Amino acid sequence: MNLSERINAFLALGEQLRNLQAEEIQELAYRTLSENPWFTLDNVTFAIKGLANYLEEDKFRAWVSRYPEYKVSKKIAVVMAGNIPMVGVHDLICVLVCGHSLQVKLSSQDTFLMKYLIVKLIQIAPQIAPKIEIVEIIKDFDAVIATGSDNTARYFDYYFGKYPNIIRKNRTSVAILNGNESSEQLARLGTDIFTYFGLGCRNVTKIYVPENYNFTHFFESIESYNAIANHYKYANNYDYNKSIYLVNKVPHFDNGFLMLVEKEGLFSPISVLHYEKYADLAALDILLKAQEEKIQCIVADKDAFPQYFDFGKAQFPNIQDYADGVDTMSFLTHLI
Repeated sequence: MNLSERINAFLALGEQLRNLQAEEIQELAYRTLSENPWFTLDNVTFAIKGLANYLEEDKFRAWVSRYPEYKVSKKIAVVMAGNIPMVGVHDLICVLVCGHSLQVKLSSQDTFLMKYLIVKLIQIAPQIAPKIEIVEIIKDFDAVIATGSDNTARYFDYYFGKYPNIIRKNRTSVAILNGNESSEQLARLGTDIFTYFGLGCRNVTKIYVPENYNFTHFFESIESYNAIANHYKYANNYDYNKSIYLVNKVPHFDNGFLMLVEKEGLFSPISVLHYEKYADLAALDILLKAQEEKIQCIVADKDAFPQYFDFGKAQFPNIQDYADGVDTMSFLTHLI
């Protein structure tokens, strides 16, 4: 397949995803839920819409055109994560649109949806089938892209360090509040916090607030997300963390489905949001820069902080928003 054919195959996939009926998405979610109880109908629907957005023609063609056409096909091993639905699809798109062969190890937590997409793509363009291999053990590859935790990244470094590689570790996202946010802005921040139950690297797990910040307005503004507590796994996490804080007398705020704990750490447990107070923005900027290798997104009022994501936008990346800020396409189009 030439580049034009590969582009057209993905555009056709995007069109099919946009035309999925509600009943079809519901069936996909039902099948997926049996594999991973975190992959609810809302989360699967959200992920499918996000992928369809990646594959809108004008944006997709403009994105691909930024890179040189790669003439040599390499075998790229991709180890996918499974924390949110189809989280590995961006790597799949990058590898195949460049004309490489994909050797993919799927996450046991996200097998059904990824196989569904691969089958769809092959139905659209049967000639791409020899370029895709699903394996349990990756071997005989030229380069590797692996996503996992900090712990698994150490193993990835050991096994794959001698190959050209992108190895991703744990990341999370944070938000900056100044105390003047409207109810609407804070409600949008709720999307950044609660989408995918907070399991993604683009989920806000910590907020920075000024001294003497009053959390009442914050809690009132996110009350519409209270249905999240109806999910049994989320509720179990909430009950467990609440019991730990109560037994250990850890000061915290609690609205019945989210707890706020003052803590320096960026990564908070499910159902918990860390917060930290700042005295001035200059000092906060230094603090954030010192932690930038652990931060995927920073969310704030776009008018005050134009360099950051606006409230409610962290979960809506464009196709050129690369995980960990590493340009996957540049990596794939410059392999020797």
